Amino acid sequence: MKQVIENGSAILGIEFGSTRIKAVLIAPDHTPIASGSHEWENDYVNGVWTYSEQAIREGFQACYADLKKNVLDTYGVTLTKLAAIGVSAMMHGYLPFNDRMELLVPFRTWRNTITGEAAEKLTQAFSFNMPQRWSLSHLYQAILKDEPHVKDIAFLTTLAGWAHFWLTGKKVLGIGDASGMMPIDSQTLDFDASMIETFDQLVAEKHYPWKLREILPQVLVAGQDAGSLTPEGALLLDPTGELTPGCPVCPPEGDAGTGMAATNSVRPRTGNVSAGTSIFSMIVLEKPLSKVYPEIDVVTTPTGMPVGMVHCNSCSSDINAWVSLFREFAETMGFQVDTGEIYTRLFRKALEADPAGGGLVSFNYYAGEPVTGLAEGRPMLIRQPDAKMNLANFMRVQLYASMETLKYGMEIMNQEQVAIDQVFGHGGLFKTEGVAQGILAAAIHAPVTVMQTAGEGGAWGIALLAAYEVQKQDGESLEDYLQQHVFAGMKQSTLSPAPEDEQGFDEYMRRFNACLPAQQAAVDGLK
Repeated sequence: MKQVIENGSAILGIEFGSTRIKAVLIAPDHTPIASGSHEWENDYVNGVWTYSEQAIREGFQACYADLKKNVLDTYGVTLTKLAAIGVSAMMHGYLPFNDRMELLVPFRTWRNTITGEAAEKLTQAFSFNMPQRWSLSHLYQAILKDEPHVKDIAFLTTLAGWAHFWLTGKKVLGIGDASGMMPIDSQTLDFDASMIETFDQLVAEKHYPWKLREILPQVLVAGQDAGSLTPEGALLLDPTGELTPGCPVCPPEGDAGTGMAATNSVRPRTGNVSAGTSIFSMIVLEKPLSKVYPEIDVVTTPTGMPVGMVHCNSCSSDINAWVSLFREFAETMGFQVDTGEIYTRLFRKALEADPAGGGLVSFNYYAGEPVTGLAEGRPMLIRQPDAKMNLANFMRVQLYASMETLKYGMEIMNQEQVAIDQVFGHGGLFKTEGVAQGILAAAIHAPVTVMQTAGEGGAWGIALLAAYEVQKQDGESLEDYLQQHVFAGMKQSTLSPAPEDEQGFDEYMRRFNACLPAQQAAVDGLK
């Protein structure tokens, strides 16, 4: 690997996550050979969740410096040349710039829920579900509030698009990330032209000096030329001046697209479920949904195929709280136990449970869940007087709770007869072999595969997209490239849904749905 690094054959992927910026260096065979990271947190300033420009720039540099140090410590060489670079980031949000590329207002991230009026009006105008976190919802909300900066906008992009501009000077965006700004036409592989026209008509009375198309980035699909690393970009990323400019930089993507690439779920009828603090599913659609569903976002793969996405704010936080309680109990009884072992034993205990959960219902709602129409959440456990309250049923219900809202949304896709051949599960919930994997299969009525991947997540995914740009054969699709060159022969395990688990989870969901008013009452009563 030392020679790979010295001759400039290594490929770099960097992803801005919500709590960590991660860099992964891969060899031409896609194997991770070094990594770096930088921890950061968003700020809550004047009612807005944001990251400062200084934090973004310094975090970018610190992450690369950490990677560079890892290369030097591991291989004894200084990283000076790369074959390709890819940058990705959390999707959505609001980053408007003037004609000098100066940020006009602090970055409004995806986490903000301050665009309800705009999202509702755009959904009606487009006949397309426009979530609050999407960039166009933020722009229209700023227009509805007559914010003075709007007239000065010359460019609107995402965090990945901004970082890509730093490196290349190009105002472009990968189509998957672009699909989180506003709707995409999967036939033209561009922003939906009719919706752009509709938007311009909505704001015509404002007489702004721009039209929407003029301020949006150019949309690119995976593999297209997105520019190269400029001398200024190389110096920004590596202020020591040791990084050589000139290598290609692939189209910048969002974390949804990199998650698809990292799990080989970019073909129609495949999908992935990411389960951590939050949980979301992305299913690549064969055809459009028959109507607009507020529970389902429609984004795209890095090649522009439509994807149905169910995004839920809460997943593992409540399980973590209960595990912490159990650990405290064990320590009170004089036992010192490994936290990882607690998770493993409790998860396996859930396999002994009544498939319907024994009459228990759990809400893991640390935050509101738009999928079930709740603006806020209150974690709660409900049980009938004759419920079978034992450890196995309790843990089965905690795992159901981690997926109940996802299942609520996925049942809509089931009703739409969305074909799903295979779903890939990734994230901490799947560490205990065969437990959460089987429950997810029951939840979505489809086989679930867990792969032995590099574990580098989105940073590895964007590195794969950068590798595709510089290593693909003429006419080779991203789908074929990933299947034949990245994932062929990779160890994986697949579980099909067990009929008794499907029936049990469905029965549990009937109780869950019946208790939704109780969750709302808890929100109303506990302020």
